[in-house]
Amino acid sequence: MENETLLSSLQESFPSASISLGSDWPEMNIEAAELLASIDALKNTAVYGFDFLFCETCVDWKTHFTMVYHLTSTTHRHSMVLKAKVNRDEPVIESLVSRYKTSELLEREVFDLFGVRFLNHPDLRRLLLTEDWVGYPLRKDYDDPINMIKL
Repeated sequence: MENETLLSSLQESFPSASISLGSDWPEMNIEAAELLASIDALKNTAVYGFDFLFCETCVDWKTHFTMVYHLTSTTHRHSMVLKAKVNRDEPVIESLVSRYKTSELLEREVFDLFGVRFLNHPDLRRLLLTEDWVGYPLRKDYDDPINMIKL
């Protein structure tokens, strides 16, 4: 499906979401509480068939976090970006491990570097840093005077 057709179809199927054409693919912004329902619809609706999560990351905007999910359909060969705003003071969102096995390590990485907690994740623990590491290095307010380079 072409991006413009996919964009139009997403706008019809998800009227409460903010949907636009990004630089490469359609982008859909949803509330964090709508994540699982949106993922289920995107994955299980035949016209979309987003059966593969190939990237999951987080962006720190200082006032909030945005979880970013890159989805693709191996059947239809189209892709999209799904974004969900997360409270920065209490960063909690549902895990997608039950929907996409690829999210298991991706969510551990986001937890390790941003501190986002994923509800119902089967093994949420640090992935890159030691268990005794204090803080989350990819947060904009993270301060590490020993290892930081001041420009």
